[in-house]
Amino acid sequence: MRKKVLITGGTGVIGKRLTELLLEKNYDVAYLSRKKKAIKFVQVFEWDVAKGYIEENALENTDFLIHLAGAGVADERWTEERKKIIVSSRTDSILLIAQKIKEKNIKPTAFISASGSSYYGEDSGDVRNTEDSPAGNDFLSHVTIEWEKAADAVAKLGIRTVKLRTGIVLSMDGGAIPKMASPARLGFGAPLGSGKQWVPWIHIDDICRMYIHAMENDSWNDTYNAVANPPVTNKELTKQICIALGKPQWLPNVPAFALRMAFGEMANVVLGSSYLVNKRIAEETGFQYKYPDLPEALKEVFSK
Repeated sequence: MRKKVLITGGTGVIGKRLTELLLEKNYDVAYLSRKKKAIKFVQVFEWDVAKGYIEENALENTDFLIHLAGAGVADERWTEERKKIIVSSRTDSILLIAQKIKEKNIKPTAFISASGSSYYGEDSGDVRNTEDSPAGNDFLSHVTIEWEKAADAVAKLGIRTVKLRTGIVLSMDGGAIPKMASPARLGFGAPLGSGKQWVPWIHIDDICRMYIHAMENDSWNDTYNAVANPPVTNKELTKQICIALGKPQWLPNVPAFALRMAFGEMANVVLGSSYLVNKRIAEETGFQYKYPDLPEALKEVFSK
């Protein structure tokens, strides 16, 4: 019997590719969406988090829940209102799901939630952060702490819960890579700030395969650094993007002060350093990366 996977944020970068891989493996895929719309091979259920509404039968017969929904951290300048939206879009949606699961006495096999590499802080320098490292105390770490705390509400219902702390996802369908590739294609690729800040990364296919692996294997539980190993510096990432595109990198670094003037506090997203070690994945899961090497990963991404 085909198993049902219900996804929030299914139309995002990860959600789209994950859907393709799940369909290839003969899963039934359904989305929770703010608008009812037709998507080929996907059943779409409507929900409204603010009103506490999830369409009837959306959660019925669900074997796995995957939570990807959340307002983009780097989409808009961080006003106080925007900060509230960034947090609530991740947490309120999970809490609503937990509430409805409890009310309907439904028990999916597993709940897999996105989380962020920023758990350890916007800038943790050269510290090698494993899953046991302490949380940071800035805005982005606060976002991730609250995100994971909301996911724990599902775990408390006796449902196996996995949280994947993810860095930059290498994909041309959205996220950081298209933004970095655009100036590089024109010959204007340049490191940001000092260029020495560590950037955790993972190829789009590997993060999607990781979600499926976490679904299908009962040994996965709690938090994982869902990144390739090792991370790279911003300077090296920029260099490898230019090489993959066959473009020179000759411009000087973009000064940190210029980025802060342009983006305010949000500049911390690209100026902060975050060195993540995928300790639990490497030692406990048996997961095999398809693209563990950055040059090869970028080559595959840009080939599309």
